[in-house]
Amino acid sequence: MKSKVNFFKSLIPLFLITYVCSDSFDNNFYNNHGSVGLINIPTARFFDEEVHGVTVYDGTPDQKITLTSHPYDWFEASFFYTNIQGRPYPGFEYQDYKDKGFNFKIRLKEEGYLPAIAIGLNDFAGTGFYSSEYIVSSYGINNVDFHVGMGWGQLSGDPNLKNPLSYLSDSFNNRPVKATNQGGSFNPDQYFSGSRASHFYGISYKYNNNLFLNFEKDPTKINGPKMPYPDKEHQYSYGLNYKINNNFNIGLSYERGSYFSLRVNYKNNPKASRKKYEYRVAKINTNDDSYTKLIKNLEENGIGVNKITETSRSLGLELTQFIHSDIALVEQIIKEAGRESGINKDIKKDIKIADLDAINEIDESFERRAKIIYERETKRAFNTNTGLRFQPFLASREEFFKGAFLIENNSEIILKENLFFNVNLKYSLANNFEDLRFPPVDTFPEQVRSDIKQYLKNMDDGVLIGRAQLDYHYSHNQYNHFMVTGGILEDMFSGYGAEYLYFKPNTNYSLGFEVFHVKKRDYDWGLGHLDYKNTTYSANLYYRNYGLIPFDMKLSFGEYLAGDKGSTIEFSRRFKSGVSFGVFATFTDVSTEDFGEGSFDKGIFFNIPIYGNFINYTWRPLTKDPGAKLIRRNSLHDLLVRFRPLD
Repeated sequence: MKSKVNFFKSLIPLFLITYVCSDSFDNNFYNNHGSVGLINIPTARFFDEEVHGVTVYDGTPDQKITLTSHPYDWFEASFFYTNIQGRPYPGFEYQDYKDKGFNFKIRLKEEGYLPAIAIGLNDFAGTGFYSSEYIVSSYGINNVDFHVGMGWGQLSGDPNLKNPLSYLSDSFNNRPVKATNQGGSFNPDQYFSGSRASHFYGISYKYNNNLFLNFEKDPTKINGPKMPYPDKEHQYSYGLNYKINNNFNIGLSYERGSYFSLRVNYKNNPKASRKKYEYRVAKINTNDDSYTKLIKNLEENGIGVNKITETSRSLGLELTQFIHSDIALVEQIIKEAGRESGINKDIKKDIKIADLDAINEIDESFERRAKIIYERETKRAFNTNTGLRFQPFLASREEFFKGAFLIENNSEIILKENLFFNVNLKYSLANNFEDLRFPPVDTFPEQVRSDIKQYLKNMDDGVLIGRAQLDYHYSHNQYNHFMVTGGILEDMFSGYGAEYLYFKPNTNYSLGFEVFHVKKRDYDWGLGHLDYKNTTYSANLYYRNYGLIPFDMKLSFGEYLAGDKGSTIEFSRRFKSGVSFGVFATFTDVSTEDFGEGSFDKGIFFNIPIYGNFINYTWRPLTKDPGAKLIRRNSLHDLLVRFRPLD
C-alpha cells in the first residue's frame, strides 16, 4: 500500500496548476533539442498539424541540427545530427564524434481546467547520447507559461525521485549503460528505466510580442558515460528568445551556470502562411460563346480542357491539370468559371493526369446520351521549371556538415496525351564534397547506395543529368492503370520497367505490381554505366485511412536493388500545401551480422515546398545497400491520389 502511495505522490507535481491557456504558434518555440520547449526541458505544448521547423544549436560540447515535423496536432517528431566536440570519432580521432537520432512527443491531454500533459522520448533509436524519456505538464496564465515534469535517462541528472515505475515492476530499476544493439537500432529495455528519476520545472514569460524570457530547473545529466558536459555550478538555466518575425527567432541561454549557448529556430505553419487562391478572370471577346468563355476561364486558372460533352440537363468536362492538388479548389474554380461563362447546367467532370483517370464522374450512360461540343486537338507541348535546391549530406565521417546548393531544371515534353519525356538537369553552385574519401564499412550484398560519395565528389563537373526518361501511361478503364518507363531513372540507375495499379476511387485500398531492369550509372553522371545490373520487382498494397487519424500506408514485398528480398512498410501524411512527412522500415533476408550497424534499413522522408522544391529529402540513420529501392519520379498511386490529400 505504501509503495502505491509513493507512486501517486511522485505524480502530484504534474497536476498542481489550474488555469486555462491554449498552445500558440507565436508564443512557443523549439528548444535546444528541436522539441517545443524552453531551453533543454520539453513542455506539453504542440504546434498545429503541418507545422515544421529547423533548429540550429551551438553549445558545449555539442552542436546540433534538428528538423522537426508535426504530422498531427498531438504528435511531434524530429531527427537530429550532432557534432560532439572533444570526443574523438573512433578510427578517425583527428575529428569530433558524429551522431544522429530520433525524438518524438505525444500529447496525452489538452489543456483545460487541468494542465496539458505530454509524454516523449529523445534519441530513442541508436547509440543514445541524448537518450531520455519524460512526462510533462504545461499551464498558462496570461503572459506566463508554467511547466512541470519528470525525466529519466539523460534527464535524471538530479536523481531526487525513486523511479515510480519500479513500483510496478523491478525491471524498471535497471537502465543498461550501453545500448543492447548497435547504433540505428531501438533499445526498449532502456525506456523509462533506471533506479532514480528527476523532476524538472520551468517558466516562460512573454515580456512583449518579440521577447520571451525562460527559466528552468535543468536536470540534464553531465557525468554520464557518453556526453562530456562541463561541470555545472547549479541546476538552473536562463535564456531568452527573440522573435525576428513569425518564422525566425534567436535563443541565447546560460546553461547550468556553466556556459552560454546560441540557438536559431525556423518554424512555419503552411495553413497560416499559405495565400488563399484568388480566382483569375480570363480575357473574353464579345463574340465568344459560353463554351469558349468556360474554356478560357478554366485555362486561365491552370485547368486544361480536353473535351466538352452535353446533354439536355448536364455538361461533361474532361479536364487535365497538374497545378492544384486540392480537389475542393478545382471544384471551386469549375463552379466560378461556369458562373462567369453563363452556364447553369449541372457539371460532371473527369480529371486526367496524363492519360490516367484521377477523378471520374462521367459514366457510360451519360456518354451515350451526350453530344460532343468541343474536343481539343492533341498537340505537343513543352513545360520547364528552373529553381534552387539544397542537397544535404550530413554527419559523414569526414565532416559534420556537407551539402550543395544546386540550380535544378525539370523539363517535360508532351509527345502525346499519354507519352512524356522528362529531363532533370542540375548544376552545382557551391558544395563541399571534394574531400569525401572514406569508403563505407559494409557493402553487402552488392554496392548500390553505399558508394554515394563517389557521385557527390563529381558534382562540380558541369551540368549533370539527374533523370532523362520516357513515360507511357494507359488506363484500360477507371480501375486498371499501366505505366511503362525507360531511360535514366535517377541519379544512380538507368533502366526500363513497368507498373500496374488497380485503383478504385471510392475505396481506401489499391493493389499493384512493378518490375524494373536496372543498370548502375557511372560516377560521371553521364550516359555511361558500371558493371552492376539487376531486375528489381515488388508487389504493393496501398491503404488510406480517412478516420480519426488520417494516414497513408504502403506495404511492398519483393526484390531490392542489391538483390536482397524482403518487405517495406511505410506510413505518411500529405497536406494540401504539398508538405508531406513519412517514415519507413525495411526488413530483408540480409542478416543482422551482414547488415552491420543499424540491423535493418529505416528512415524518414519529407517534402517542404519552400521556394519550389527547395527541401525534399529522405534521411536514413545509415546509408546501407540492403533494402535499397529505385527512386522513381512518380508512381501510379502518387499520381492518382494527388487530388485526394488526407487533410
